[in-house]
Amino acid sequence: MGSVCLLSKYQKLSSWKGDLAKMTHLQAGLSPETIEKARLELNENPDVLHQDIQQVRDMIITRPDIGFLRTDDAFILRFLRARKFHQADAFRLLAQYFQYRQLNLDMFKNFKADDPGIKRALIDGFPGVLENRDHYGRKILLLFAANWDQSRNSFTDILRAILLSLEVLIEDAELQINGFILIIDWSNFSFKQASKLTPSILKLAIEGLQDSFPARFGGVHFVNQPWYIHALYTLIKPFLKDKTRKRIFLHGNNLNSLHQLIHPEFLPSEFGGTLPPYDMGTWARTLLGPDYSDENDYTHTSYNAMHVKHTSSNLERECSPKPMKRSQSVVEAGTLKHEEKGESENTQPLLALD
Repeated sequence: MGSVCLLSKYQKLSSWKGDLAKMTHLQAGLSPETIEKARLELNENPDVLHQDIQQVRDMIITRPDIGFLRTDDAFILRFLRARKFHQADAFRLLAQYFQYRQLNLDMFKNFKADDPGIKRALIDGFPGVLENRDHYGRKILLLFAANWDQSRNSFTDILRAILLSLEVLIEDAELQINGFILIIDWSNFSFKQASKLTPSILKLAIEGLQDSFPARFGGVHFVNQPWYIHALYTLIKPFLKDKTRKRIFLHGNNLNSLHQLIHPEFLPSEFGGTLPPYDMGTWARTLLGPDYSDENDYTHTSYNAMHVKHTSSNLERECSPKPMKRSQSVVEAGTLKHEEKGESENTQPLLALD
């Protein structure tokens, strides 16, 4: 009898160890600090991780109108992290992710780095991605708005390049937890360029980034913005969630206020940082390979299905990078200018759009 009880306890212990290994493999590679951060800030509990994921998966049956093309544990987990493990909110984001792709099929045809439109946008620096992360472990994305040559890149292709870049970056579990920062430099962005930012395409971008993607944005920082960008911002505010608006900071040409939130040692010199000027081809070379402008077949093996194939000489000439306009930012004394004047100024960056 005693041996039977002992065997039963052993079997239960083995089963428990197997379940624990199955659940915690999803946290493999995370630093102890990041695991603790996920526990404290996102309510992530490795003991019930599998149950949380399954609860979201069980909700799929409630939306037969949507084709859920991927439902594995690792994929669903990023949506749970983006919504702090609120299962209903995570499922809503998952559904919106696939619905956005169903409603905008043309955007996601040939959705890879060798697509001509995406390739041109990447080569022109849309987006820029800094190699190092900030002091909170967040990845910093850059947009130099004046580099938008509207005869060369459509806004939709720039948006596609940004979404593709995020798809690559969000594979990193550390970034699922720590999140991202976006800095938009509006130096030399003309009124003519701004006139092309119609409400419909801005709404498309907001729906794709705010409502349909499992990324946690700690802040969106505008620098050197002219008056007509303020006017555009007023136009899109009704489409923004309240928590999104609280994470948008308008710095003008006062980079001291930017440095209150992102330390200079993590920024290139265009933003008053101590790093060298940003090389616009950095991220394109990461996705396309080190010889991205050559007329040869090449593949960057770090990312699946992102293969750049042979293109015609005309396309290569079209894709060759043009001289890039640089930031005209200056560092001046001043205080942080937040878009919500009535709110208290918070210099601690927040970590989520949700």
